[in-house]
Amino acid sequence: MNIFSSSPSSSSKFTLLSPSQNPNSSKFHFIVHPLKPLNCHHHHFSHPIHAQESTSSSSSPILQEKPQNSASQNGDIEMEDGDDFDEEINNAKKSLEELLVIRRPVMEFSDDEEEADGESGSSLSSAIDAGLSKFAKKMPIFEPERVESSSEEKPLLVNLDLALYRAKILARNFRFKEAEEVLIKCIRYWPEDGRPYVALGKNLSKQSKFNEARAVYEKGCQATQGENSYIWQCWAVLESKMGNTRRARELFDASTVADKKHIAAWHGWAVLEMKQGNIKKARNLLGKGLKFCGGNEYIYQTLALLEVKAKRYEQARYLFKQATKCNPKSCASWLAWAQLEAQLDNNGGARRLFEKAVQASPKNRFAWHVWGVFEGNIGNIDLARKLLKVGHAVNPRDPVLLQSLALLEYKHSTANLARVIFKRASQLDPRHQPVWIAWGWAEWKEGNLATARDLYQKALSIDSTSESAARCLQAWGVLEQRVGNLSAARRLFRSSLNINSQSYVTWMTWASLEEDQGNTIRAEEIRNLYFQQRTEVVDDASWIMGFMDIIDPAIDSIKRILNLEKVEDSSTSDDRGSGGLISTDFIMRSGSGFDLDKFIREKLKLDPSKLEVQFETSSSKRSIKSGTRVWQSGNKNNNITTLTASPKIS
Repeated sequence: MNIFSSSPSSSSKFTLLSPSQNPNSSKFHFIVHPLKPLNCHHHHFSHPIHAQESTSSSSSPILQEKPQNSASQNGDIEMEDGDDFDEEINNAKKSLEELLVIRRPVMEFSDDEEEADGESGSSLSSAIDAGLSKFAKKMPIFEPERVESSSEEKPLLVNLDLALYRAKILARNFRFKEAEEVLIKCIRYWPEDGRPYVALGKNLSKQSKFNEARAVYEKGCQATQGENSYIWQCWAVLESKMGNTRRARELFDASTVADKKHIAAWHGWAVLEMKQGNIKKARNLLGKGLKFCGGNEYIYQTLALLEVKAKRYEQARYLFKQATKCNPKSCASWLAWAQLEAQLDNNGGARRLFEKAVQASPKNRFAWHVWGVFEGNIGNIDLARKLLKVGHAVNPRDPVLLQSLALLEYKHSTANLARVIFKRASQLDPRHQPVWIAWGWAEWKEGNLATARDLYQKALSIDSTSESAARCLQAWGVLEQRVGNLSAARRLFRSSLNINSQSYVTWMTWASLEEDQGNTIRAEEIRNLYFQQRTEVVDDASWIMGFMDIIDPAIDSIKRILNLEKVEDSSTSDDRGSGGLISTDFIMRSGSGFDLDKFIREKLKLDPSKLEVQFETSSSKRSIKSGTRVWQSGNKNNNITTLTASPKIS
């Protein structure tokens, strides 16, 4: 018999669980508590149970024997025997627990009501909470380690700047272990700051610990929640060095997303695409860098180098001019421009630009090195020797300067002096491959074939997959060809091309070997194979005109109208020491008022007349101190000019 319905044909369960038609009535009113026995009159629902279409506002016990419903809707509720009544109550209670317990609005409970709940509801809630807690422990994403305030107080932020500077000094003195300890402590105290991650990753990269550096960058990106563009960019550069081009592209993209005004990310990405031969893509990225970041000397310089490769020299000069205008202290821009003028045999203009470079950065090792090599190539041996020794005096740990000086002394002095300098360079950096390659070439020229082979083998043992390794294999192949070991020479040439298949010198040397042996068909096949597999870079010449309109719209016409061009040229050309923009006319003029000896005395605090003594003293001390120290040079591409004397078949 029904006890909850006014209609005998309706089911008690469905009548109780049907939603109320009153929009103000919540469906959760039916599920707050399980039903209680009749004798528990002191516990009530938080809201009254309404029958369908009921408008009663009075509160009543859970199950009254005579509920006060309107006579027009329900009528009197008839009571059955005790057993039937208990059975209906149990059924209704069971249906509520099975169907609606998961919708329990826990946050609406009061403390007294929670105590009145059954053990089943509380156990289920605690089980869910325990499961969520266990799941959260397995998801440590973007949760950097923090210092417990109760055990140790966090230092002031100024201590981070001091610690970073101390780590920089330690790394500069090749005390990498101590620098790492300082940086790890910085990460522990300031996990959301990206600078310690960048510094630590760079230190590990200098030690060739690439996997550890990658882990540091990944941890840094998590700790900063992916919002630090510098960490993304350093990570991308690392992956690019390791040959992971696709991964490097993704990381450069992430860096530009984190901060579209981060110029290093746009420039690094463009350089990566240039190395892959994607010139159009590189130009597009450089254009975006200018769009979002404004004028930048690195962007202009890279664009100028693209124009040099395309043999559009006037456009290249214009872009170099813009680069030096953006930053007159940019040594790299002056050096690149100087090398363009040297390539065009404008030696006077190149020398003036080299002077500008050393004035912009007096202790820059690349400026002294490239200028010294330039003077040596045009026959100014004494000036070249002087420039290289000055560069070594201000950069006593750079092996590249000593390597070029050793080649210069071998060619214009004695082989024994060259050997001494080669040995000093190899002690400074035992992992610098070009030093061993150049030394091996000198020993081969002296007829010491066994020593040359040992030196070539030493270079390959450092890294057998680098560009320097490809050049080493090519030089070793020429050695074996000259002594008649043709099969060994072929194997060495093939190994070199496996590393760098774009080397014109290696292909033509191999073809010349086959031609000398009478294998003209094989020689022609090798030449054809080179032209078939080479990566031909197609550049759009019309792109530069549109780009010029963007970066410098009609400025030449405006200057001519206002008659300002002549005034600017005269003022900038006369003030050569101020570091301002210089005109192209100044580059093309002959003669210079730069006093090198005065500059060395005033800016570098060196005595030009005692460079020989200083060179002997500093080199001997450095060779003793660094005899057991192994460290990695920061740049390998600056050695191309020093290896121009490597053996090639003409």
